Amino acid sequence: MQLVGKKEQKAAEGAPVAAPRTRRTPHRTPRRTRQCAVFLTALLVAAAGSACGSGEGSGGSSGEGAGNGAHGRSAAPGAPGAREEGGAGTLSYAEQTRRSQAARAVAAKKWGLASTPLPAPPPPAVKPEITNRKGFEITDEEEGENLPPVFTTVPVKDRVVFLTMDDGSEKDPDLLRMMTELKIPYTAFLSDYVINDNYGYFKEMQDRGVTIQNHTLNHPYLPGLSYEEQRTEICDQQDKLEKRYGKRPTLFRPPYGNYNHDTLRAAKSCGVRAAPLWTAEAYPDHMEWREWDRDLHPGDIVLTHFRGRDDWKGTMPDMIRQVMKVITDKGYAVAKLEDYV
Repeated sequence: MQLVGKKEQKAAEGAPVAAPRTRRTPHRTPRRTRQCAVFLTALLVAAAGSACGSGEGSGGSSGEGAGNGAHGRSAAPGAPGAREEGGAGTLSYAEQTRRSQAARAVAAKKWGLASTPLPAPPPPAVKPEITNRKGFEITDEEEGENLPPVFTTVPVKDRVVFLTMDDGSEKDPDLLRMMTELKIPYTAFLSDYVINDNYGYFKEMQDRGVTIQNHTLNHPYLPGLSYEEQRTEICDQQDKLEKRYGKRPTLFRPPYGNYNHDTLRAAKSCGVRAAPLWTAEAYPDHMEWREWDRDLHPGDIVLTHFRGRDDWKGTMPDMIRQVMKVITDKGYAVAKLEDYV
């Protein structure tokens, strides 16, 4: 895969115009009154300094990370919830959403989206129970194995879907900036053979709130391998990702969506809790659908890939513009998969 060069985008800020000064007739003030005035002035200056320190700052929505608005750099993309700096408490969810959407609207215009992405509801206090999708379960499993469930949709009622990206071939810096400024959450399922030339790109992605998950070492057709070979592909990638990114993945996506009993046994043996597949796949110029009605449903998982012009009719930002138009036009918001699974 070839890297795609991108252009930086900048924003300019205006400067305030000072008000005209007004000439006043001088008069004498009693000494005690002047002393009180000096004391009050000092108090006002201190209060003004405190107020300035608790403000949101002058950053706009352009530039890396600026789109985080009231959430700050440490907030996960798309998730309102950071504490207001210098404030007495946390902002209400309504106020967080209002500020987030205002920043999103500016970012959406900058990045050429047809409309502003919709806000996701707060994550559930209790995650829903994930079970195998009917027809996707392994029928020869032994009783009591409790293998990781294979599913394509999270059981929720809210109009949310989940965006996931596979492999890691294309390492487009514009994708990082775009998703941060738009606050669109997504999950990266990575294969070592295509990320090992630039682990740092995905570390930066992780630092921006993206969760790194497992997609095997070399992206093989797993059912064609023995149990031990599958375990090497899955568990060695678990070890590599934990070493590189400090957290052991809990989710695993089998390459091509193909798996068997040994796949799930191997995945469970090294810490995998679930195996999410997908209901739709996004490209820069179209969508492909798994469901018969060719539509989105609450909790659907959307797949796309780290690809560029060498493989697609467009760039990764082009793909985001396309998939977000479909998601937003259908009245859905993008939520973070790990908040639900």
